[in-house]
Amino acid sequence: MGFQDFTATFTVDESPEDVFAAINDVRAWWSGDIEGTTDTLGEVWTYRYQDIHYSKQQITELVPGKRVAWHVLDGYLNFTEDKTEWTGTDIAFDIAQTDDKTEVRFTHLGLTPEFECFDNCSSAWSFYITGSLRELIAAGAGQPNPKE
Repeated sequence: MGFQDFTATFTVDESPEDVFAAINDVRAWWSGDIEGTTDTLGEVWTYRYQDIHYSKQQITELVPGKRVAWHVLDGYLNFTEDKTEWTGTDIAFDIAQTDDKTEVRFTHLGLTPEFECFDNCSSAWSFYITGSLRELIAAGAGQPNPKE
């Protein structure tokens, strides 16, 4: 993992198993049209938000209560010069129990400051990970769509 890769971390009171289940319920925290199965190893699923963002992920790691990882097989961003910046990158969620809390470390491997989308993608990820996903785990409901 390069130190430049985008990461976001948060801690919740819920168990690693609860956290793992919430991460895999992608539709509950990431807005957009999601097609396919998001909680089975080896499955490929797609995410689409209007004509702005499309990506196709393969689930490469699924370790209950510990880790979830996706490999981006294909990606399209309409607001960058290189539309395929996400293609070939990896997205990982590492779950660790610390005392009576659970820590979640999200990393988008390959999403580095050299990328044109780094600022936009980082702020979007921050919203979804430390906002919506954390809410889903802690309060039982995510906020997949930013309030207008």
